[in-house]
Amino acid sequence: MRVNRILLSSSLIVVALVLQVSVLARLHLPGAVPDLLLLVVLGLALVYGHVGGGLVGFAAGLLADLAPPADHAAGRYALVLCVIGYLAGLVKPESGQVKTAAGPMLVVVAGAVGSTLLYAGVGALVGDTAARHVGLSSLLFTAALYDLLLAPFVVPGVMALARRAENDPLAETSSGTSGDISSGWLSGGTGLRIGGQRNGLRVKAARARSARAGRIKGVKRL
Repeated sequence: MRVNRILLSSSLIVVALVLQVSVLARLHLPGAVPDLLLLVVLGLALVYGHVGGGLVGFAAGLLADLAPPADHAAGRYALVLCVIGYLAGLVKPESGQVKTAAGPMLVVVAGAVGSTLLYAGVGALVGDTAARHVGLSSLLFTAALYDLLLAPFVVPGVMALARRAENDPLAETSSGTSGDISSGWLSGGTGLRIGGQRNGLRVKAARARSARAGRIKGVKRL
């Protein structure tokens, strides 16, 4: 199960980082850049819990710190995503099942705002004042907006993959339900009923033939 976590998390993090650097960062949108890596961390944290979320966030952030064209101190984004992943894992549903989309969307907004503030705060400690020139309020608004628009296409899929990799019964509910429906349909539904109807028709035909033969014999005797 831990091997599945490592393999899935590594694959999703690498894909998210490549898409963010090669596609999203080149859109030149006003304000912040849509943070696909953050959404992947949040989706995994909502399934793995606070410990798994913190570890996944640290690994994702460290990879982003070392991957070009990173222009900040190594470990800065690792610290941010580690904290965000840990906090997001704390709101993991006890049953493991998300009933409405409102909860994950609130986590996305809080994660986008929190990561922006924490990143700017750590930058202020190390002398990076780039957020002041761009405008912190603009960064907060655009980060929350972009991540919220992107979240429905990322977070549910990440959570579904994580549950499937964990062999979580909740991930197999839909497939199990369809299997029960199909098995029920095969055992008590159309297929066997048609077979039973065919057998019944054959029996009725045989009885009709025997009855007809009996009537013919009776006529001949007369």
